[in-house]
This record gives sequence, C-alpha cells and structure tokens, in this order.
Amino acid sequence: MRSEVWPLVHAERAALAEDLALLDDAQWDEPSLCAGWTVRDVAAHLADSARATRPGFLIDMVRARFDFDRQNARGIERERGASPRETLARLRAAGPRTTAPPGPLGTRLVEEVVHGEDIRRPLGIEHAYDPAAVVGALRTHTGMSASMGGAKALVAGLSLRATDADLVIGEGPEVRGSALALLLATSGRRVALSELEGPGLEWLASG
Repeated sequence: MRSEVWPLVHAERAALAEDLALLDDAQWDEPSLCAGWTVRDVAAHLADSARATRPGFLIDMVRARFDFDRQNARGIERERGASPRETLARLRAAGPRTTAPPGPLGTRLVEEVVHGEDIRRPLGIEHAYDPAAVVGALRTHTGMSASMGGAKALVAGLSLRATDADLVIGEGPEVRGSALALLLATSGRRVALSELEGPGLEWLASG
C-alpha cells in the first residue's frame, strides 16, 4: 500500500506546486473552496500536513485542547511564511516527505486531491489527476467514519458509481458522476453536486 500511495501523493504535491508558481499575489489571497481559507491558507495547510508525524500531531492536538480548527489554524500560521513565495517554498520542501498524522495512509490522497481542487477551482485551473489517486482517495474517504473526517455515514444506503472508472461503492439509490465529483461532493464541496446525477443525489445533497 505504501509503495502505491506515496508516488501518487508526491506527484500531486509537485503538480500543485507548479500551478501555484504561476499565481500572482492577488490570486494567493482568493477564497478557496474551504470556508474561511484563502488559497494561501490551503497551501500552508498542505505544507503543515505533509510535515506532520504521528507524535507531532498528537502533541499539537493536546496544545490545541483537541480542537481540530485551532490545530489547523496554528499549522497554517506556522507554514504561511512572510510571503506567498515563502509559502510555496515550504510546500515544495515538504513535498517529498513520507510522514503522516494518525489515520489510514489513503488520507494523504484525500488531502492532496480535495485540497488541490479547493485551490484550483476558484482560480479556474484545470488539472488531470491520476485516476488511481482519485479512486484511492474516494475509497478511503467513503470508508472512514465522520469522527475521522470521512463520509461513511453520509453515503450509507447509497450506491456511488464512477462514470470514468471501474468503481461502484455501496448499495442503494445510485449517484453517478466522475470519481472526482463524487469525492468532492462527499467531502462537502457542494459545487460538485451539479456534476452528479441519479436517484440518490437528493439524499446525498441533503446530508
């Protein structure tokens, strides 16, 4: 599993860094799809997440009094640097790392793909993700409990069918669309709901 996941993660980190290198300062301050976070905030969060270790994450959570929002905010502040160029440099430096906070290794794919779209979509940047990265992220995300940030409960009773991959998850009223749109929608990015269809869509949208 590790030998399959890390090359995908590293490729997506490098691709995002290349896209970010083309931005002007104003674009770094654009709102991302993450409520309350700018493009630069998301990039800083990704750098912080890439540097995370299991012991370090637990120490950070204790210091944040087990408040995920506070822990994330401190991580963003830690990695923002003095300018967008410094944020980018820190993201690039963290790119090759193979450390991770607690949780399934597939969450590294979820982070890179979902947050990659959090940045790219508001800026109108298109990116061709490796299908294996998106499928791996979708499988991981829909298999995890909400307490771990996953969508297992959200998609319970639904059948998710990827129209661009040999992938069906679950049983029940069907929701179909690209694996990327399914991943984004189950990650709370409502902008992707318009890219999906099927009798289970209303159920998914109300979750």
